[in-house]
Amino acid sequence: MKISAHQESWALKSAFSISRGSKTQVDVVVVKIESGSAVGMGESIPYPRYNQTVEQTLNAVQVIAEKHADHLSRDFLRHNYPPDAARNALDCALWDFEAKKNNTSVWQLAGLAPPVPVVGAYSLSLDPPEQLAKSAQAARNFPLLKVKLGKNQVIESIRAVRMACPEARIIVDANEAWDIDTFVEYIPQFVELGVEMIEQPLPADEDEALEDIDCAIAICADESFHRVSDLKRLANRYDIFNIKLDKTGGLTEAIEVARAVRSDGKKVMVGSMMATSLGLAPAMLLTVDAEYIDLDSPVWLAKDRPGGIQFENGLLQQADQTLWG
Repeated sequence: MKISAHQESWALKSAFSISRGSKTQVDVVVVKIESGSAVGMGESIPYPRYNQTVEQTLNAVQVIAEKHADHLSRDFLRHNYPPDAARNALDCALWDFEAKKNNTSVWQLAGLAPPVPVVGAYSLSLDPPEQLAKSAQAARNFPLLKVKLGKNQVIESIRAVRMACPEARIIVDANEAWDIDTFVEYIPQFVELGVEMIEQPLPADEDEALEDIDCAIAICADESFHRVSDLKRLANRYDIFNIKLDKTGGLTEAIEVARAVRSDGKKVMVGSMMATSLGLAPAMLLTVDAEYIDLDSPVWLAKDRPGGIQFENGLLQQADQTLWG
């Protein structure tokens, strides 16, 4: 097999902000696996929050390719390399390569249900309340809104969204912005405003405090949660677990993580870093029976890949198999 990797940058329609900062473009690593007429593709997003860079990811892929190109497999990757962006891109490319080589689909190879249109969350960037109200009104055709929040004007922001879209379902994401006292203060106001889920309210290394509170709203782990081994430690802190392929190191591990979450009596959220449809298509295979789905990057990109995921009126539809899968 021939394995290669390169960087691509994809512009956003406008700046997208969370509590850690803003971005105006998406920098991705694309892996290509070739043998004969079969070509498999995979995409990942090296994430600074997890001390990953594009350069490091490209170097990691190159090292793996030089050492193992002739016998690389998903199981080998899973058992010999850490769950990061490099492994994700390689793992997804291997799935796509096998599907293309055998003229089948990844969902069939993996023994999963075929992807169907699913309700997805539309993300509202971290903005002042008046801008959030305008953004929410523009997104009024999307029944589920995910509001990015920081340290300031938290309740005012949710109130602005609720007034702009009285019928919308609202979930919020703090991206580790709060401390436990601030979070507890917000809870009754969130209940009053109809917030149905709160994602990663506390820093990952401080979330033990969640074990001591009684929250009437479901709490979802994101930055705290990466792999199956995290479940036992986090079981008394979170109700929902956000599975992202860049955290699990690929679809192979993500499938096992989703099964473990459900077996533990918890609920699944399927998410992603900001990516193109090449990076999102593998995650779409995990969305059947997921409680929440956050794969809305295509509506933020100035331009997506041909045959990409469609997200209209709240429904996400899988990318064309000619792109991936």
